[in-house]
Amino acid sequence: MDKATLLKKFGKNVKIERIKKDLTQEQLAEIMNVSQNYIANIERGKANMSLAKIDELANYLNVKITALLDFE
Repeated sequence: MDKATLLKKFGKNVKIERIKKDLTQEQLAEIMNVSQNYIANIERGKANMSLAKIDELANYLNVKITALLDFE
């Protein structure tokens, strides 16, 4: 799987979990202390997150990290 596809699938997983928690991009950004634009770029597959940030995101969304990293 190429990097662009990987980032898009990750972004889709982030969006799904964010919506399940009934959070807007702005709310999630505020919780994580990042910009709304950063969250939007993640969800569109235009930005990359470090593993530490992915773990932090999973904790904020109260999901296992594997839910965000499931690309099947």
